[in-house]
Amino acid sequence: MRFDPQTRRLAQNPRDPAFFADPYALYRRLHGVGAFFWQDYGFWCFAGHASVSALLRDKRFGRQILHVATREELGWPARPAHLAHFDALERHSLLELEPPEHARLRGLVNRAFVSRQIERLRPRISALAERLIDGLAPGVDLIEAYATPIPVAVIAELIGAPVEDAPLLLDWSHRMVAMYQFSPTRADEDSADRAARAFADYISALIGERRRAPRDDLVSQLIAAGSDEDELVSIVVLLLNAGHEATVHAIGNAVKTLLVHGAREIDEAVVEELLRFDAPLHMFTRYALQEVEIEGVRFAKGDRIGLLLGAANRDPAAFAEPDRLKFDRAPNPHVAFGAGIHFCVGAPLARLELRIALEVLFRRLPGLRLVEAPQWRDAYHFHGLTALKVRW
Repeated sequence: MRFDPQTRRLAQNPRDPAFFADPYALYRRLHGVGAFFWQDYGFWCFAGHASVSALLRDKRFGRQILHVATREELGWPARPAHLAHFDALERHSLLELEPPEHARLRGLVNRAFVSRQIERLRPRISALAERLIDGLAPGVDLIEAYATPIPVAVIAELIGAPVEDAPLLLDWSHRMVAMYQFSPTRADEDSADRAARAFADYISALIGERRRAPRDDLVSQLIAAGSDEDELVSIVVLLLNAGHEATVHAIGNAVKTLLVHGAREIDEAVVEELLRFDAPLHMFTRYALQEVEIEGVRFAKGDRIGLLLGAANRDPAAFAEPDRLKFDRAPNPHVAFGAGIHFCVGAPLARLELRIALEVLFRRLPGLRLVEAPQWRDAYHFHGLTALKVRW
């Protein structure tokens, strides 16, 4: 890392294995020098909890900008034709929309993710965790054999996709999410576009089936609510992507943390502290919807900012001893799920999956231990493991 305190310019390669394995070392240094800076990503980033929390709620910033400005006005080049299918899904993505479209679509989805609805899934999640552990053998990779199958199966069932199609959904999701890494290659872009096209075709076919024969699933509910085809496809793809990606990392990060620190008891406060301590999502970007000044920096309409959720969760100004696990931490205002209108719609489900996965795992395998160093994924924005080898 190279940081110039005069210009507040930070040079840090997000593809550096030492960084994406442990970004907290950088965060500690940043909090010591003032937690906003210009990053090699090409935009200003904010790492302080107060700034991140406020900017997540600030209506002068949004997830998209093209609803209030054209590409020509912003001086942006045209989007490349080879990303047409990927862009078509993004165009109607709930995560990328702003009011009033966002409020209308989120209202449709919210009904499936309220806590009382999610609680009905507890027995099925528990049974799935038990079955998966029945099939584990010493030396297994917990990411592949346990952390991944739980959220994939649950979100597929909630939406109405056959669980046996999980390998397809995973492949498409991983290829699309690769677009959000630092400097994706042309090969990454082509792969993401092919995945987006296949994913959209798959969901369109599922929608057609539910139009003919509705069931008790989210796709049928969205059809009944009158969503049009493009919206439906984008919503379902987003939920399948977001509904497993972050939760896989949350489970993996939490298991690793508990093994390293020797903790085993799981309750609601433990889950919240684990989410704060090693959040699965570390960066969330937004655009200035108007000219605005923040902390002495003037942003023009269309300027992008980065909000570092993982850094905000380790801010000593907001959390006493931020680099220490404190399971009795109260209050615990972490931003692992974001804040404002884009607060994670699946937070109740993610919390339930994480708690059950940890409870069942450590009850069934009390002697669980690491057998080799965890392997971290080369994708800074999603902080998570590619492998977690264990024995018991």
